[in-house]
Amino acid sequence: MTSVARDIDGCRESQRRLLEAVAGLTDDDVRRPSLLPGWTVGHLLTHIARNADSVVRRLDGAARGVIVDQYPGGAAGRTAEIESGAGRSAAELVADVAATGAAVEAACESMPPDAWANLTRGVGGEEVPAHAVVFSRWREVEVHHADLGLGHSPADWPAELVHAWLPRVVPSLPDRTDPNALLAWSIGRGPAPELAPWG
Repeated sequence: MTSVARDIDGCRESQRRLLEAVAGLTDDDVRRPSLLPGWTVGHLLTHIARNADSVVRRLDGAARGVIVDQYPGGAAGRTAEIESGAGRSAAELVADVAATGAAVEAACESMPPDAWANLTRGVGGEEVPAHAVVFSRWREVEVHHADLGLGHSPADWPAELVHAWLPRVVPSLPDRTDPNALLAWSIGRGPAPELAPWG
């Protein structure tokens, strides 16, 4: 339970910092492009809010011992929800992020201790224990906070998150690039190779 408590605390703090950063956004701000190609700031804020809904949905299911889908309608449903919400006003978007973030915290607080091991299903069909959903939410908030282009960058990611996440990402690197070039770079014998997208 120590890692779950860490992830809940980390998620709570990351959501707080995100809300501080977006509190003063204007309607013009949310229409501008984010750092993710093809997505505006409004798209990202909508995604962050709908991701929060998915966390609440999965934790509620795990608490009842039921495996539920992360997003109604799967990946297509996720995309449709983001598109339909991206054009809202800044005030509506920020209020949505605030309310859904608070719902995540409430869902975490109400989880029965023995339910954290119950399985949940992600949008890709993978099944993971409920405690992994909280870590995923923490990661999601930090990464997309940086993607908003509001001055938050990977250099601002919490050390605890990086310490916990990096060892999970490193094993996938040889599948995302030329392993010889990766090895050469890692021992100081060549430039960093181009990586295929993560996720």
